[in-house]
Amino acid sequence: MELKLYQVDAFTDRLFGGNPAAVMPLRGELPEALMQSIAAENNLSETAYLRPAGAAGEYHIRWFTPAAEINLCGHATLASAWVVFNKLGDTSETLVFHSKSGPLRVRRAGDWIALDFPSWRPEPVEVPAGIAEALGGVKILEAHRYRDLLLLLEDEAAVRDCAPEFGALKKICDKLIITARGSGETDFVSRFFAPGLGIDEDPVTGSAHSQLIPFWSRRLDKRQLNARQLSGRGGHLVCEQLNDERVLMKGQAVFYLEGTVYLP
Repeated sequence: MELKLYQVDAFTDRLFGGNPAAVMPLRGELPEALMQSIAAENNLSETAYLRPAGAAGEYHIRWFTPAAEINLCGHATLASAWVVFNKLGDTSETLVFHSKSGPLRVRRAGDWIALDFPSWRPEPVEVPAGIAEALGGVKILEAHRYRDLLLLLEDEAAVRDCAPEFGALKKICDKLIITARGSGETDFVSRFFAPGLGIDEDPVTGSAHSQLIPFWSRRLDKRQLNARQLSGRGGHLVCEQLNDERVLMKGQAVFYLEGTVYLP
């Protein structure tokens, strides 16, 4: 069996920035164990698998980290849309990806791609014991959670300079967002750690912004927000709180490689 593989840097306008994702279009479903093995071999934070859903512009999508399948991924959805628009010859202005988090509508927006995602407003929770120490002794102002634990830090510098001890962090939580108000034209900044999924730090995380957008939209009383993820590769998102149920995030993408996977 031969399968096409594309690699795209998402949420960036420059090569080697943003978050790289592997995208693999399929004609039919693959065994789950095989999809997981391929994702582990790719060794990227996400491998997205696409297959036609029947109607024009509609696809089934699944996302695998090197260690597990997840229920929502923004950067690999953006990368998948780029591949559909630019490599698969789909002329639809809007795509629908059917996923474990429901239908995700993705449209062209000039040089950008806009993702219509669920709005996951996190609720206040207690700060887990030992997590400040696992993050290098940072000062935590608040803790919130929807899917992932979200910690509010003092400022942008605290987010940028945070130095986790991932072995200790993995014992406390599998996925973690740290965030603070941004400076200049940036409304908020964040970083995302997922040691429980085989990813110490994810470079740019669209699904985390399903929580971050409603969190900051309410706190700043703004519907339109500029966001930056402060990983080493870095990423930029233009965000909007559409309503109580949906958020919009826009990003750019840069093509890196095209290849063929050979399976026995």
